[in-house]
Amino acid sequence: MNLLCLDLEGVLVPEIWIAFAEVTGIPEFKRTTRDEPDYDKLMNFRIDLLDKHGLKLDSIQKVIGEIDPLPGAVDFIAEVRKIGEVVILSDTFTQFAGPLMAKLNHPALFCNTLTIDETGRVAGYTLRQKDGKRKAIEAFRQMNVRTMAAGDSFNDLGMITTADAGALFRTTPQIREQFPQVPAYTEYSELLAHYKRFCAGE
Repeated sequence: MNLLCLDLEGVLVPEIWIAFAEVTGIPEFKRTTRDEPDYDKLMNFRIDLLDKHGLKLDSIQKVIGEIDPLPGAVDFIAEVRKIGEVVILSDTFTQFAGPLMAKLNHPALFCNTLTIDETGRVAGYTLRQKDGKRKAIEAFRQMNVRTMAAGDSFNDLGMITTADAGALFRTTPQIREQFPQVPAYTEYSELLAHYKRFCAGE
């Protein structure tokens, strides 16, 4: 069995926090895992920023409701499903993901969960599993599933380098320069061609 494991934001849909920054006019929200490798540090920064500006979960969900998949993403997922299976391994949250998964025709998703207090404030978050993307790849291997992984950020590198095959997709020049051994693509057609070669055992 062949499985394509993909990051979500920046790969299939726009970055949620960047969209939120643009709607709120607060540029600090544009900081993502492309910029900050320490996910805990990044999320605590975001939560503090939400509190500073009095913003709650419903404000973020309203923005998410207006987000569409990146051009070509839906067709790409459909083409992948013709030859194999796809799973989204993301550091997004269950409270964010529903509308986005519907627009992508409901691929399987593994992600994290926000802690929301009685006022709707984002009070914290719970990881599904620490280093969950890499550990998911390891678990699939134990089930004799061959995996190819692709993502765009620092937090995707664990799954990319652990999988049987991996690729960067629309990543930053900095990450591309630091990991020249990993194929890097900008078009879905390139990523699909890599996956087809992987499925063919090439």
